[in-house]
Amino acid sequence: MKQTRVSFISGELVLEGILAIPEGAMPLPTVIVCHPHPLYGGSMDNNVISSLCESLTQASLISFKFNFRGVGGSQGEFGQGTGEQDDVEAAISFMSTVKEVDSERMGIAGYSAGAGFSLPVGFRDARIKALAAVSPPLSMFDFDFLKSCPKPKLLISGSRDDLIPADQLLEFCQTCPEPKECEIIEGADHFWWGYESGLADKVVAFFTKVL
Repeated sequence: MKQTRVSFISGELVLEGILAIPEGAMPLPTVIVCHPHPLYGGSMDNNVISSLCESLTQASLISFKFNFRGVGGSQGEFGQGTGEQDDVEAAISFMSTVKEVDSERMGIAGYSAGAGFSLPVGFRDARIKALAAVSPPLSMFDFDFLKSCPKPKLLISGSRDDLIPADQLLEFCQTCPEPKECEIIEGADHFWWGYESGLADKVVAFFTKVL
């Protein structure tokens, strides 16, 4: 695996990210992974984000995680969600230029607020073929666009998540069209400590199947 710290442009800002490319024949499918809320300590070094990226590359998918504006070495300041969506769009555009990437097989995964920022962009952008929402905060963000989303989608949460009750997630999932998958991991809460590998296995299996 080759892991590279990269910079890319979002509007007038320079953002930082980490591109991980597994060994093997290129081009490969790719997943862009988006971290939790910047104002609550979210960054690309988050335990869930790091576990997802590591598992993706072990499964021969390219992974790309990055810091939203104002986080870590990324320029700017919190963009009230609008700027963060611009950052996701910029990450998609950047990844579509990487020669090892199969630009016809790109997916996006967001964790918590990262799902709120990234999935609307992935829904609109034809370059994104599949979406995964980890612990999507349904009461804080509008995810209703998923009810008309024809792309493969995975919604996954923990049974002990205080922000997204399991029954609420399952009920929402019922309103989404196929293809879709909905998973509740028994025992996990919103932060996934100790459950990262089980979560990553589910997310990686989904992207391996649909990309």
